[in-house]
Amino acid sequence: MIKRKLEKELLLLIKEYPVVTILGPRQAGKTTLAKQALPEYRYANLEDPETREFAQQDPKAFLAQFITPVIIDEIQRVPTLLSYIQVHVDEQQKNGFFVLTGSHQLQLREAVAQSLAGRTALLQLLPLSIEELQSANIKFDNFDEYCFTGFLPRIYQQKMRPSTAYSNYYQTYVERDVRLLINLKDMTVFEKFLKLMAGRVGQVISYSSLANDVGVDQKTIKHWLSILEASFIVHKLPAYFENFGKRVIKSPKYYFMDVGLLCFLLGIKKPEQVSRDPLVGNIFENMVVMECVKACYNRGEMANLYYFRDSNGNEVDVVYQQGRELLAIEIKSASTFSMKQLKGLKRFAELSDQVAGLRLVYSGNKKILSDDIETVRFDDVASFFDY
Repeated sequence: MIKRKLEKELLLLIKEYPVVTILGPRQAGKTTLAKQALPEYRYANLEDPETREFAQQDPKAFLAQFITPVIIDEIQRVPTLLSYIQVHVDEQQKNGFFVLTGSHQLQLREAVAQSLAGRTALLQLLPLSIEELQSANIKFDNFDEYCFTGFLPRIYQQKMRPSTAYSNYYQTYVERDVRLLINLKDMTVFEKFLKLMAGRVGQVISYSSLANDVGVDQKTIKHWLSILEASFIVHKLPAYFENFGKRVIKSPKYYFMDVGLLCFLLGIKKPEQVSRDPLVGNIFENMVVMECVKACYNRGEMANLYYFRDSNGNEVDVVYQQGRELLAIEIKSASTFSMKQLKGLKRFAELSDQVAGLRLVYSGNKKILSDDIETVRFDDVASFFDY
């Protein structure tokens, strides 16, 4: 069993809050994390039809059966239960009594904000990180293997074939969750949209261009993207434009939560096809950006991550904001270093006096070039967030 970095924060929070809510994609390991960290807790899964019906029909009786702490899985399936949990924790006055998990962050966040404000801590668990795999002595020599294999825990624990795993994941979870949230008459149109998103991963979004290519209006595209984001299928990286005025691009970029799903949507069948793909730079960037997001979430923090681009074409792939300081990160899939790769970083440092460090993530070995500039291999990205 691969130990999750988030376990440490979970064990701290159950001592401080009556409820801890773990959000994340399906199959990211939320249930496994909760059960592994809290083996003495009872367990209820609201995906089970009988359990769900009991919770819906008689929520008081459902909760009354738990005289000891409990893990309740997929709480978004019965959101009305949250109001009864609020009453229960207010009566019991005990920390760590409920650990809830959920896979739809918009539905759950809104319900939690209304019913459990001040009573719950929120954690976000994404698929495995390279840092977690390395801790379990699982390591690939190149990024092609990481990208193709992806980071779903089941692939590693059950030695599954990645192409088959992501095909089933797409059909079982992505399509099902989308159908629950969108009244789709023609699934093929949405499938076309997803594949076009895969082809434009890491690019500044143009809603009008995407709408024209899919054959729907911009409003529909924005709605579908919000559903993908809410279902933890894609991650939105906002633009950093503080103090830069009108010269800065403000539209977001989108990345897939799991780069393995991205490779599946791009039709990649073997690891060696990754480095030969025309989008190899975008695939590598997707992996590194999500490693940054995981590093923040696994430490119980918000992902204060952005990208920067101005109207003159100056760009930085990731801007990490820590207080009033900025860490600028450039991402290149190349294994050889060139000073030209630092051009965007240095220009950003000239534009902002808040830059505390510059980092280049690539496939080569670590180099310290000066007090504030380093090149770092892609499998050491988590070190940026250790402080």
